[in-house]
Amino acid sequence: MMSAIVVQPAAPGGGRRVMVGSVALGLAHDDRDLIEFLRRAGLEDAEGLVLGDSPLIEWRGGGPHQYEAEAGREGPQGKG
Repeated sequence: MMSAIVVQPAAPGGGRRVMVGSVALGLAHDDRDLIEFLRRAGLEDAEGLVLGDSPLIEWRGGGPHQYEAEAGREGPQGKG
């Protein structure tokens, strides 16, 4: 069984870090990137996964399909 999949909040420059457990899979800039990272991590049928409605994926700091930081939102270092 695969560990929890966490999609972190968007970085100030865009993209969201994708984690499986404590392993970073990469920085996803769109759903295609996320699906490819999950496929490479061994998730069978990653393309058939409904990203926004899957109990396998925890979206932090923004909803599914959002890969750009919100305008005016401060990044992790306190910089906008």
